Amino acid sequence: MRLIHLRGRAGLRARVLITAFFVFDGLVFANWIVRVPDIKAQVGASAGSLGLALLGVSAGAVLTMSVTGRLCRIFGAERMSVVMAITLSLAVMLPALARSVPMLAATLFVFGIGYGGLNVAMNSVAVDVIAAVGRPIMPGFHAAYSLGGLLGAVTGGAIASALSPAWHLSLIGVLGLVVTALLAPGLLRARGDIRHSDVVVAEPPGGSLQPVVLLFGVIALCTAYGEGALADWGALHLRNDLHTNAGTAAVGYASFSVAMLVGRLSGTWTTTRLGQTRLLAIGGLTAGCGMLLAALAPELPLTVAGFGLVGLGLANVFPAAVGEAGALGGAQGVAMASTIGYGGFLAGPPLIGFLADSTSLPIALTSIAVLAGGAAVMALVAARVRGGRPDPLATRRAPATSSAALAGKAAAREAADRM
Repeated sequence: MRLIHLRGRAGLRARVLITAFFVFDGLVFANWIVRVPDIKAQVGASAGSLGLALLGVSAGAVLTMSVTGRLCRIFGAERMSVVMAITLSLAVMLPALARSVPMLAATLFVFGIGYGGLNVAMNSVAVDVIAAVGRPIMPGFHAAYSLGGLLGAVTGGAIASALSPAWHLSLIGVLGLVVTALLAPGLLRARGDIRHSDVVVAEPPGGSLQPVVLLFGVIALCTAYGEGALADWGALHLRNDLHTNAGTAAVGYASFSVAMLVGRLSGTWTTTRLGQTRLLAIGGLTAGCGMLLAALAPELPLTVAGFGLVGLGLANVFPAAVGEAGALGGAQGVAMASTIGYGGFLAGPPLIGFLADSTSLPIALTSIAVLAGGAAVMALVAARVRGGRPDPLATRRAPATSSAALAGKAAAREAADRM
């Protein structure tokens, strides 16, 4: 058993600080996304070669994620969050300096290191905070990421009309360093609040649950694939296939982002009432149907509505899957699910590019629907494989009175969850 404590101002401070890191992450990534068309033209890349370059982000992130869980256990997830935020701030400046596709791929590899490492580290901190408050608040943290993405898309679009990619991304990098310097002392102090406690938290179980953690990682991959792909290819679909102008082309992704933000802001309420299994299954099916509409509908209003359904469906699937993996496997569970899940997020754009080259972009986008539907099926499988095991939050929120009281409250919650 280990001890965690969050209450009063200390608890609020920890939640606010880690939420700020999620906002920061989304804002930086969105500003990079805004400049993808300009940098694509700058290096003279085709759709296929841009897809190859984007694999640099995937490679850097996946390689980093695979070791960040261990580093979090050695140095602390809070310290690793700060280190990776600094790395991401420096790395976002690099892609705008590229003058060839190979150089772009190399800079994106470094960008992937910062992005992947920060996501594992801050999700690990979030899992500890969730354990302390005893409520499924992971969607709220990911809502902060979506909010950062929305703010980044809006501000990045405004800056893009006035600054070159190099100046724009350098400005974002410097801003990121300043924000990290302001947030780091508070987060590192919050580490002490999280580590010294009066709430008993069961240590994650052993290897017997690893297949379940792996399955939650695959669920995260199936849904993150769609989020990553729509970020890079959604506007292009509206521009080229529905023949809209540049301003209108942004409406589809805006619809997706707003729906995802709304879904995540209401995620704790939805999770409490539906339960994790229903949330995952319904979310996957909603996203799959929405993507078929967005990819194949011939009219702009239907396409925009489809993007909204995708955002609403995917909103809570990824945070729920990563949260479940972290609850079952600790920092290593977060690392495993995040590595697999963000692999889908980062592999989605290049794979869509390859499929679009060989078929068409609308057909390529239907792969998002197929994987979202697969995630819904796997959620039901995960519930069955997990069997009668109690919800990890049941044991994590029990007060440190006696082992009998702890077991009684866990059993009561398990019975309530089955009703």
